[in-house]
Amino acid sequence: MCRPCSHVIKDHLLADHGLIRRHELSDQDWDLLTPLIPRAVTGRPRVDDRRVINGMIYKIRTGLPWRDLPDRYGPWQTVYTRLRRYALNGVFTQVLQQIQAQADEAGDIDWLVQIHSTIVRAHQHAAATGRKGGWFGQTNRMIRPSADHAEV
Repeated sequence: MCRPCSHVIKDHLLADHGLIRRHELSDQDWDLLTPLIPRAVTGRPRVDDRRVINGMIYKIRTGLPWRDLPDRYGPWQTVYTRLRRYALNGVFTQVLQQIQAQADEAGDIDWLVQIHSTIVRAHQHAAATGRKGGWFGQTNRMIRPSADHAEV
């Protein structure tokens, strides 16, 4: 059997038996995400949301060019447009916040964060040590104390 034919058969079998591909959402992930995705109320029928979001995930995880997005995710332009619209409208930020809130409410997140001061480092130029030759070390002699408004 030729390679393209085996690929089509494999895709068909995966779709029929509910198996998940490597870069796609599981049924559990999709159930969590479904109520958080904005729905279009008017206009023409949209392409299947799960297919488009799986295309976004595939693109982001593999880093391939948009035009090389596999056909199983639909037209690459659709996936790109939806990704851009969601990003500009803040959908991803809202979804993340809502999922975090749900997980926090369920007690699945531990928000304790600790930073030890000896590991926080700044670049040497951020210290403004006052070395000669740079503008960091020079005092600005043009700045004068302001006159008291009562004396003027």
